[in-house]
Amino acid sequence: MRIVIVDDHPIVLQGIRQTLELEENMEVVGVAGSCPEGVKLITSLKPDIAIVDMRMPGGGGLELIRQAREQVPACRFIILSSYASQRDISEAVSEKVEGYVLKEALPEELINAIKLVAEGRRYYDPEIMDSAMKTEENDPLKKLTSRELEILHSLAEGLSNRAIAEKHFISENTVKKHISNILDKMEFQDRTQAALYAFSRGLGKKMDINGHK
Repeated sequence: MRIVIVDDHPIVLQGIRQTLELEENMEVVGVAGSCPEGVKLITSLKPDIAIVDMRMPGGGGLELIRQAREQVPACRFIILSSYASQRDISEAVSEKVEGYVLKEALPEELINAIKLVAEGRRYYDPEIMDSAMKTEENDPLKKLTSRELEILHSLAEGLSNRAIAEKHFISENTVKKHISNILDKMEFQDRTQAALYAFSRGLGKKMDINGHK
């Protein structure tokens, strides 16, 4: 697979490049050090995967992803960052970023993330999930009805209210009521947080962060 790396730290760029070049099926076809350079590079080379830093000159990683997706929709993106704030994670999920890995991760973790993302899955670093969602002693999924579980599963797939309604043959108002019940029962603030939790529990087609169906 053809990979582009965008990071403003030369040492990070060199380290990632050396790590990936040891893998048979991975080729680093280009590197960039800023958001504008990264967008141009991805647009020009059309890689399979782009590994992007969250904080960069000229705009952050999410801005790069928004711009690059318009030009190269087939490219998949992995954020590699030192940060794991709730806001960053929520925004990454909202943008449907395929992967999020901490820079402190071991080389084999990054390789695993790349392989999963290349297969059409999502990978969010387990440490990120631990910090984003507090583990509860009682499984909150048990609080949901079978229909609410179906709706949560659809949220994990990134479906809109209209798409969920069409999928389950119900009205959008009914969908909104189910989502409201899910948020109340699981004590989530919004649907993004619910979707993020669903990812951590393996719900959602091709979105299992640990590689399990």
